[in-house]
Amino acid sequence: MKLDKPNMRLVIFGGGGMIGRPIIEEALRRNHEVIAVDPFPDRIPIRNPNLTIMQTDVYSVDRISELVKKADAVIVSHNPAFEQPDLFDSVLQVYPFILEGVKEAGVPRILFVGEAGTLYVKPGIMLMDTGTLPDEEASGIRMLGGFYLDVLKHEHEIDWVYFSPAASIVPADKTGRYRYGQDDLIVNPEGLSLISTGDYASALMDEIDAPVHHQERFTIGY
Repeated sequence: MKLDKPNMRLVIFGGGGMIGRPIIEEALRRNHEVIAVDPFPDRIPIRNPNLTIMQTDVYSVDRISELVKKADAVIVSHNPAFEQPDLFDSVLQVYPFILEGVKEAGVPRILFVGEAGTLYVKPGIMLMDTGTLPDEEASGIRMLGGFYLDVLKHEHEIDWVYFSPAASIVPADKTGRYRYGQDDLIVNPEGLSLISTGDYASALMDEIDAPVHHQERFTIGY
């Protein structure tokens, strides 16, 4: 059987994580060609003729530039492994490499899987400043949030998007029922901020297929 030509060529960094795998699956459902780059490729138990899985490090701008060459867009969900002692330190080291490599390759668009910590819960107060985040997550959220606040918000050479999930993102299928926001945490009538990995992946791929946001952050929740 002859396969239809893929719609777009996407490179996904960190496809083996809890969020990365649903993104890959959703991209393949939409007939995109996917190159999944992960330091632990065994975490990607997906097989599809439009999927290529690559094991590599991401600490070289030139290497990243070569990997993403001819891509229509790059998605960054890089998350080495929670058991790594330097996990959170690596975020600030790796993300600038990826950003510069993608720019060097001339890829038109890059989308970052973000965090909820930099979303506002009330005027002038971000979630990460409320003291409600678990200690084991707080440092990583602050580092990733710092990349958004200190680097991305000052980036004007590429069309970037930073997609913050709700405060709690849970492994579950998509429902198609959610709300979008910009910089404020979205909560439901019970005061909870939730989204499933399936809905998050679907919304991210909607942004890939029909771009709405440019050089800005947006968020999602029920």
